[in-house]
Formats: sequence, structure tokens, C-alpha cells
Amino acid sequence: MKILLIHQNFPGQYKHLAPALVEMGHQVVALTCKVKEPAVWKGVQIVPYEIKGQSSPKIHRWLADFETKVIRATSCYVGAKALKQRGFEPDVICAHHGWGESMFLKDVWPQARLGLYCELYHLTEPPFVGFDPEFETRNLEADRFRIRMKNLNNRMHEEIMDAGISPTRFQASTFPDRWQERITVAHDGVDTDLVVPNPNAALKVSDDLTLTRNDEVITFINRNLEPYRGYHIFMRALPEILKRRKSAHVVLIGGDEVSYGSKAPDGKTWKQIFIDEVRGRIPTPHWNRVHFMGRVPYDTYLSMIQVSTAHVYLTYPFVLSWSLLESMSAGCAILASDTAPVKEAITEGETGWMVDFFDKDGLVERLDALLDDPATRQRMGENARAHVVENYNLQSICLPKHIKWVEDLAKLDARPVLA
Repeated sequence: MKILLIHQNFPGQYKHLAPALVEMGHQVVALTCKVKEPAVWKGVQIVPYEIKGQSSPKIHRWLADFETKVIRATSCYVGAKALKQRGFEPDVICAHHGWGESMFLKDVWPQARLGLYCELYHLTEPPFVGFDPEFETRNLEADRFRIRMKNLNNRMHEEIMDAGISPTRFQASTFPDRWQERITVAHDGVDTDLVVPNPNAALKVSDDLTLTRNDEVITFINRNLEPYRGYHIFMRALPEILKRRKSAHVVLIGGDEVSYGSKAPDGKTWKQIFIDEVRGRIPTPHWNRVHFMGRVPYDTYLSMIQVSTAHVYLTYPFVLSWSLLESMSAGCAILASDTAPVKEAITEGETGWMVDFFDKDGLVERLDALLDDPATRQRMGENARAHVVENYNLQSICLPKHIKWVEDLAKLDARPVLA
């Protein structure tokens, strides 16, 4: 079978699936704007395409997002046509359509079956809009219109999607019923043989400090430090956490950019805004126990969750982070927000503790209690790992589901492009 993969940041969610399909004897090609030159990665032929065009400076702000996706879609379309001219005819196209690239690929290959990675449908009612009152816009009605417009990309893809796959039930449930009939729920998977508890783990946080399991370490991870992932709540709890936990070190991983929410005002970063807000209430000796590590290599990240005494995970009702499940696989004691996506992975008192997203005082109290209770941490950490092994194991559960999904996709009749 000939399989085409589309992902702006390839391999992305196809990190494990793509090599597995190659090992099965399939021809796998990835069309991506991430690289400049053709390459081969684990048997996958990587073909670059160039994004051409730029956003219109005076376009209506509700259309700016869609215009960017159309620019990517037309650029990918040109790359696909060149690939077709070289004789490549995929049986199946698998795409993460969130950036728009795959919008016109059925116009190039009408008989190919298109399978989409359905990450999220943008909903316009609470708790998706107005979840965090602190960052509400002045005009919620206009905000709903803007968010509805963000679904233009989803709606264009619905017409041509033969099947979809979502990593969690929560994420699948955001899509309309007519989508859900075609969506399979299967997580990308956690490599539970790699992400394991390690009593000998060590994390170097500075030239003169390395943390181990003998230290009290509180960990917090965002791709980028921003409100969508509760960074502001955690930072506001930090002065009291440091006051109570006299020897604890707090380690944060995350960049200064924005992954999901709005940009910080006045050209600042969310990271610095909330540092500035709390720094005056944290004495310097306490602040010296706070370690911002930025973005780090995977092995450093792995060491971080392996040395963690307690891991804090907060999120809006949104996409579930890989870091939560990997922290569970590493045997972390989890304190997480009591929000919809988290409840799919965490059972209160069994695989972790939960607290209301906005309750910074409750966060302090529960974290303090968890750090004082090694028996509970041990029990919940073991339960958390067992839950991930049983439900999210890459090799035995998730990867076979994804492979079967591709095989079933190939058996479908291709949906035609609507004129």
C-alpha cells in the first residue's frame, strides 16, 4: 500500500506509526514544509514543499486564521501535484489537518482515502468560551463569531474526510455528531518501556545543582508557559508553596511563546508577566529554589519527571497534554486540575489528586498534604503507571489500533470532492 502523511511538524503524531507502516512493507511518503531538502527518516521518504504567499495586512481579523490555512493548503497542493507528476499515487492519505494543508489533496488524488487526525473542534459555549473570566474579551458575542470562523478549516475537511482518529474521548466529543460517526478514539500511545520510574534519576538544573529522588522536587510542564495550561494559577500559588516547603525545589519546563491562547499584552511574555506579579512576595533564598529550564531535550524532560516528588498539571478544557500521561508512566504523584480532559486519565484518589483549576489556595493545601504523605504518593504513582500501561501502552494497545485504523481506512470507498 502507498501511504502519504501530511504534517506541518512531521513526524508529530506519526512518530511511531510511520516507521511501523514501513516495517510492514508499505511505501510511506511524508509531504511537509518542515524540511528544505528531500530526506529519508526510518524508511519514510520525506518530500519538502515550500509555503508561498503571505497574509493580507488589512484582512478582516476573523478571516486571518483561515487565510493562513488556505495559503498553506494551496502551497501543499502545489507540492502534491509535483509528487503526482513523479508518479506517486497514494492509496491512503493521513493528515493532521489543523494547519489546513490537506484541504485540496482530494483534488489531486480523488480516489485516495483521507484519514484525519481530529484534534479539536472549536466550540463556542461554556466552558470552552469564557472558562477563565480573567482573560475574557469585552465582547463575548464577537468572540463566539471568531471561534466559529476558526472551524471553517474543520468544515472544509469534513466534506472530504473518509475517517478520523482522536486521541481522547473528550477531544472526539467536541466534534459534531456527523463527524463522530467516522471518528475512532485511539491515543498516540506512551512508550512505557522508555518512560519508567527511575530511582537513580538525576536532573542537572544549574552548574552547581543536580536534583535526585532524595530531594523534594515539584514539577510543572507546559510546551509554552501560558494561561491555557494554568501557568498563572501555579505561579500565584508559588509564594505560599515555597513558604511552606522549606527545602523544596520547583522545576518548570516550557517556552516563552504561545501555543494555544492569545498573545500576552504589550509585547511581553506570559512567563515574565506572572514572574513579575509574584516575585516581590518571594524572598530571594526561596526564589533561588525555582528553576525555569525553558525548552529542553527529551532526555532532560524524562529525567525531570523521574526525579519529581509531585507533579502539577493544570489545563483549560482543551487538548490533553502528552506530558500528563508520560508523568503517570514515570510513576509521578499527580495533582491535576478537575477539568474534563483530565478526568479521562485521572481518577481522584486512585491515580492522582484533583483540585479546582482556579483554586490556588486549594492547590497549595493539597500539594502540601501530598508532599507530607509518601505512602499516598507511592500508591498513586504505582496506580498511575499501571493505568497508563493498561490503557495507553504504545506497543501493545495504541500502535496496533492506529495500524488497524489505517488498514480499515484503505477499505473504504473514497468520498468525492463536492463541486
